[in-house]
Amino acid sequence: MKVLQINTVCGSGSVGRITVDIVHALEEAGDEGLIAFGRRQAPESVRAYKFGTDLDMGLHVLCTFFKGEHGFASSKQTGRLIAKIKEYDPDIIHLHNIHGFYLDVEQLFWYLKTSGKPVVWTLHDCWSFTGHCAHFDYIGCMKWKTGCGDCPQYKSVYPYALFKDNSARNYERKKKAFTGVPDLTVVTPSRWLAGYARQSYLGEYPVEVIPNGIDLGRFRPVDKGLRERLGFQDKYILLGVAGMWEERKGYAYFEQLADRLDDSYQIILIGLSKRKMRSIHPKIHGVMRTNSIEELAEYYSMADAYVNTTLEDTFPTTNLEALACGTPVITFATGGSVESVDASCGKIVPRGDTEGLLRAIEELRREPDKKDGCLKKASGYDKNDRFQDYLKLYRRLLEREGTDGK
Repeated sequence: MKVLQINTVCGSGSVGRITVDIVHALEEAGDEGLIAFGRRQAPESVRAYKFGTDLDMGLHVLCTFFKGEHGFASSKQTGRLIAKIKEYDPDIIHLHNIHGFYLDVEQLFWYLKTSGKPVVWTLHDCWSFTGHCAHFDYIGCMKWKTGCGDCPQYKSVYPYALFKDNSARNYERKKKAFTGVPDLTVVTPSRWLAGYARQSYLGEYPVEVIPNGIDLGRFRPVDKGLRERLGFQDKYILLGVAGMWEERKGYAYFEQLADRLDDSYQIILIGLSKRKMRSIHPKIHGVMRTNSIEELAEYYSMADAYVNTTLEDTFPTTNLEALACGTPVITFATGGSVESVDASCGKIVPRGDTEGLLRAIEELRREPDKKDGCLKKASGYDKNDRFQDYLKLYRRLLEREGTDGK
């Protein structure tokens, strides 16, 4: 079995790492994989093909900014990708993020409709069925169900169409391009996103849920004296982690908590920019972004509770990482964030409810240790099991194709 995956990047970022792990799972099973990607570089440990260029990305960015046509440029390099697919001749084509300034989606999907190959498309956000936004939950916009236009986020939310709102036209172009593929299966990491996909024009396809997984060998309870080194021995530690602390990640709620909680609590936030570090609340301990999983696991393990104040998320892996380190999770009821949390391992609070957040923290502090419940919940998200789910899906599609062919 030969599987070709297509993604913006290879080996970096959460989705880029997923593509590499799927190739390794294929190889361990005696199969073969290739990752086609548009930007940055690939690790040497994986077979990959870069078809994008920095110049083309820059032109695509300009096309997005000035014309509002994200996803409808990069024709030349999309042609190189299609030529590579024909040369490699995979049994399965697996799409991940096809936005990111590197593909002409109309050209790619025209090929997919005529290729005769099964296609798997993992949605990591909502861009595929809107006229612009990768996420819309924050503002509660549901125009995508019937057709976009007058987008309230076209300037403020990726992919930042700064000079023109082309969301109505883009919606129609996407709908025409993305529908009508003879053998396509949509995969989402959360039931929440699956529900929205089924309500969109992608609802003509089967939709399956395969949650994201994490490396339980690296995210596990560890104690190397971090609490003592930081001088927080007698504190009840609340941890927050984000790649970028913007409004949608709920940074303001931690400031409110810092104002309201007494000195027996200590808030630690990881992933702060230099600017935010300079203006951080005096009762918050800030840490800039770390690329060390070992260091991150130490912070998760040290914390008494992981607090996720995200106001918009598909299926945050930070919840899983905290649980795998034995730390209970308190999360707003946002998107797929609630799907990895129950009473055995944490608390769910109505989105944006500061008073509810305070109550949940105080209740959790009084409750018995939930470490065993956290570890049990995390065991269901072993990345190796989740990648096996993809291999099972690939084989099922090929078996069905063989049966149909007969």
